[in-house]
Amino acid sequence: QVQLVESGGGLVQAGGSLKLSCAASGRTFSISRHTMGWFRQAPGKEREFVAAIAWGGGPIYYADSVKGRFTITRDNAKNTVYLQMENLKPEDTAVYYCAAKWDIQVEVTELYDYWGQGTQVTVSS
Repeated sequence: QVQLVESGGGLVQAGGSLKLSCAASGRTFSISRHTMGWFRQAPGKEREFVAAIAWGGGPIYYADSVKGRFTITRDNAKNTVYLQMENLKPEDTAVYYCAAKWDIQVEVTELYDYWGQGTQVTVSS
């Protein structure tokens, strides 16, 4: 059974930083053969794409709203993907989800195979 567990969320002031982690586990599961993505869902809104990284480490895609502020990275040896978030804004407040897709190509839609439970990020003004 595959599990994706997000951590690192919390409350931060506008302009601050947070680093989210997504640890993957499963008897034979390895993120090295998966495209990994981050999505978020704000209250009253639909879930939206944030960032994704192909299984080879590239290409990497970002939503326009986070480009230049967020960085997605992966550590295949630790079976973990990260989302470094800088210069956070109140509109970044959302539940952030990690997702994995068994595909060599990066994916920006929600067509992922596995999802985590999410971690809350709240940015105060």
